This record gives sequence, C-alpha cells and structure tokens, in this order.
Amino acid sequence: MIDYWNQFHFDAPWWLLTLGIIPLMVWWQYFGKKKEVPPIVFSDLSGLPSEKSLKERLYYYLPILPMMAFAFFILALARPQLNLTEEKVKAEGIDIMMAVDLSSSMLSKDFNPDRLEVSKMVAEEFVSKRRYDRIGLVVFAGEAFTQCPLTVDHNILKDFLESLRVGMVQDGTAIGMGLATAVNRLKDSDAKSKIIILLTDGVNNTGYINPMTAAEIAKQYDIKVYTIGVGTMGNALSPVNRGLNGEYYFAMSRVEIDTELLKNISEMTSGKYFRAIDRASLENIYAEIDRLEKTEIEVDVFKRYKDEYRKFLNVGLILIMLSFGLRTTIFKTIN
Repeated sequence: MIDYWNQFHFDAPWWLLTLGIIPLMVWWQYFGKKKEVPPIVFSDLSGLPSEKSLKERLYYYLPILPMMAFAFFILALARPQLNLTEEKVKAEGIDIMMAVDLSSSMLSKDFNPDRLEVSKMVAEEFVSKRRYDRIGLVVFAGEAFTQCPLTVDHNILKDFLESLRVGMVQDGTAIGMGLATAVNRLKDSDAKSKIIILLTDGVNNTGYINPMTAAEIAKQYDIKVYTIGVGTMGNALSPVNRGLNGEYYFAMSRVEIDTELLKNISEMTSGKYFRAIDRASLENIYAEIDRLEKTEIEVDVFKRYKDEYRKFLNVGLILIMLSFGLRTTIFKTIN
C-alpha cells in the first residue's frame, strides 16, 4: 500500500483547486438557503417533544452523497496516474561464492549471540548491497556442499543464509573442501570477475583436499579469494563437548585460527586476508570487500504511466446512483 501511494501522482493537478467549491456547497445546503414558507399553514406536532427516527436523521445527510460524487469526479478529471518504472541494466558482472564455516566452534560466544549468527546477519547485509551480482553459497565443516548456486534472486539466497545451522554437516573444519566446492561453482562462469569470500574460525583438520591445492586451482581459473578469520584474540567461551541430548557444553578455550594458511590462500589468488574480532570489524571487512569489488553499472530508466481515473469516476457514478435510488425509494417525497 505504501509503494502504491509513492508511485501515485496527478497529471492535471490544477483541477484539484475546484475541490474548494465543496465547502461552499455544504455551507449553502445547511446554513445559507432560506427556508421555504409553505403556502398552506397547517397544524403539526413540532411543538411537542419527540425523538427523530433513524430515517429522518439519515435524510438530513442525503445531500452529502452528490457532493461526494462531485469530489470524485474532480479527482478523475485531475488524471490520477501510477508511475511504472522499468530499468534496463548493463552491468560488468561479478560472480561471488560465499563459503561459510559451520563447524561447532562457530557457536562460540565471543560474538553476540555467537559467531555464526553474526556472520549470517552481516553476510545478508552484504548481499543486499550487491543488487546486480550473481551470488551463491557453500557451507562446510567436516564436509562441504553447495547450499545455493549462483543466483540473482537475493531473497532466496538470504533465506538460505538464515536457515544455516551448526550440525547440518558432519563436524570438523575442511577448509580445502569448502574452497574447492566454491571454485567448482565458479570455474565455468563467464563473469568478468569471480571471487570467493571464505569465512572460517578454525584450523583445517579434515577433508581430502589440501587447502593450498584448492587455492592453486582457484588461481588457474582466475578466481580471487578473500579469506576472513572469525574469532576474538585470546580465549572465548566455546563448545567443548556435546551431550547425548544434542546440547553443547561450553567452556573457556583458546581461539586458534590458521592465519598463515588463510593469508597464503589470499596472496596466491590476489585476494586479501581479514581478521574479524567482533561484529563491527566483520561489518567493516564486508564493506571493504564491497568497495574493492565494485560493479560498473549502466542503467537506462524508462517510465510509463497507468491511468487510475476510472476508479474515481466509478465511485462518483455509484454515489450518484445511490443518491438517486434513495431519493426515489426510501426517502421519496411528495411535491
């Protein structure tokens, strides 16, 4: 409804000035007209106390109907229109795969409420800014899989991001697997620029693909990798065990991120390594990536208009017919 009125305008607004006649019509109807003196004087009960019926009270307001109809006719003459804007976009496309760590350590409480939730929220904000880019999502822990292939439907992508949960993948940190899966999704892309944003909070400890091997493959396909290490410096309240009921037990433990590996991956692929120690720093990292990987866009805007006067005209006609119908039936008078 808000969007409707934002796109609404009058093509001939000077007709709206005639709406000023309506208050004069109301004044004349109820206050300005001289009461007619009946040619024949007859006795009535007006001097006695009485209560007016509903019909009598409604009859008093009957003249308002044609006034309202007049107002809608004026609005129709003012040519109400809706702006229907179309955009033709010419963009130097950038394809982006986001690789997100879903290992249990992403539940650590050094971010509020935890690393994963903050990573998801900041990633969604980043996606919202990349209006014309194709973006996809890979998740990894002990294994890796594509959660969402490259798409321009960012609403679907954000739904996938929101649905991410620790436990979707066997636990562990297979950085090489996550990177290789993302590379596989980008290797056949014809985009001018192809990038991977790999976010992890640990050390590669499983998987059958070496992270540097995956980085070499990315380099061969001219894919740039931005790596983000997530976690505070020192110790953090982290999952240390899991009960039979599936609940995690937390304790203070040392934050270990393979900074050297992540730096090497980024350097090999002409990307950049970042360290996020809190939400603000993570937001700044995504903002910097957004600045580094700008899409050159040429937009042609075409405007068309849809006339809406028929709606106002129809309401006016309905009010006129209603007024006529009431005067000739329920409120019929004898002259």
